[in-house]
Amino acid sequence: RTLKFEKCSHYELQVIASVEEVKKVVHLVLHVIALILGIIGIYAAFKYHNESSIANLYSLHSWLGIGIIVLYGIQWIYGFVVFFYPGGAAGLRRESLPWHVVVGLFVYILAVANAAIGFLEKLTFLESSGLAKYGAEAYLVNFTAVVTILYGALVIFTVFSKAPQDDDFSYSDI
Repeated sequence: RTLKFEKCSHYELQVIASVEEVKKVVHLVLHVIALILGIIGIYAAFKYHNESSIANLYSLHSWLGIGIIVLYGIQWIYGFVVFFYPGGAAGLRRESLPWHVVVGLFVYILAVANAAIGFLEKLTFLESSGLAKYGAEAYLVNFTAVVTILYGALVIFTVFSKAPQDDDFSYSDI
């Protein structure tokens, strides 16, 4: 019986390990897609500005955007090298993980804040070109900004919240 249990435990550990590897790959791929889309977005902004004879890199939104995408790229490369390929030593990974999480959240919070600044900037341009302050477009921009901020807060809350463990019986019935 012990041998059967050990065999089951071994298989369970293999499944758990493979699930963790799949989670790592999904995390890696989703973040590289986000990085590529961010770079495409910056390229599109430069292209639009150049075609419309608008100056580039004149606003806080644009400066932060460049800085955020650079930090995001550095974070992705570091995570790829340390946690994925070729992978750092176990001690390095263990010590790096909390910093990887904190820096990742910091960059994410900066990105959400910069998106809010971008909505404000766009609304200011629209209003200066005759958009009604209480028109449908103004409400749409503000509503989209609020939804973006709430979504960003929800993501942060989700990262910090822990799912209850299956064997957690620390609660009691009233």
